[in-house]
Amino acid sequence: MNQINPHSNSRSFQHNPALAGAAYMVLGGAAFALVNVGLQAVTMRFGMLPASAAFWQYLVAMLCGLPWIVRTGMGVLKTANAGAHVMRVALAAIGVQFWVAGLASVPIWQAIALIMTSPFFVTLGAGLLLGERVGPARWLATLLGFVGGMIILAPWSDAFTGATLLPVAAAVFWAATSLMTKKLTDTESSQTITLYMLLLLTPINAGLATTAGGFAIPGMVAAALIVGAGVMTMAAQFLIVRAYASADAAYVQPFDHLKLPLNVVAGWVVFGFVPTGNLWFGSLLIVSASIYIAHREAREPAAQAA
Repeated sequence: MNQINPHSNSRSFQHNPALAGAAYMVLGGAAFALVNVGLQAVTMRFGMLPASAAFWQYLVAMLCGLPWIVRTGMGVLKTANAGAHVMRVALAAIGVQFWVAGLASVPIWQAIALIMTSPFFVTLGAGLLLGERVGPARWLATLLGFVGGMIILAPWSDAFTGATLLPVAAAVFWAATSLMTKKLTDTESSQTITLYMLLLLTPINAGLATTAGGFAIPGMVAAALIVGAGVMTMAAQFLIVRAYASADAAYVQPFDHLKLPLNVVAGWVVFGFVPTGNLWFGSLLIVSASIYIAHREAREPAAQAA
């Protein structure tokens, strides 16, 4: 994996942190789209256990972070906020449990639509807990992205049940994870935040894989896909941390909506899924909202962003 140098931003990014934050978030979403395609291939086509795939994915991602430790020494792991790191990973792990329970109880399209409520909780928390200014433009971008997701997934077509609240709970905990990430960027480096997430997640995933049935990898092709997914996971985690370090959480969060069309396009190319017309209209709303907010923020200093 090519090492990512957080100090090698272009001149335009250095002078425009809002644009940098948006770009990092979009690139992180693209990396996660590649991760999802790889994981879907090894589990659906090669029959690999999902828990085993997750373990190897994050183990590879953790190994990709070792060059930071070798290059800079153990100092990259030095922190005065060990409790905050543990809390961040715990929130993420709880969110995963609610998400998995939700997927086992409600249709996938409904679960995805509900998980997209996470930006609302991030925006609310950024204003109330982090003291960030949340103006109309940011609310509009978040709202349009959510509306786009609703159009694509049409959750109103089935009756809601009590189990529908499970993905919403996952959205709350993942929003809390995002807010913890933003708070940690005030005092911690992107490398430290990323490595602690990977280091703490690995033993959790190992326990889940052991419970689910083991660590077997079904062949060399599957192994190559897992390695690719792990490398992209490391890149995605780092890019998202850089996004929160570059600009306000409430500003960069709407760009996370772009993961939806990115994942659909990747699935279309690799698996031949043909999207419906609703997807294109919903994606247009998501992309348009993100382009609008990026254009508006690019013309104003980050400190003046609405």
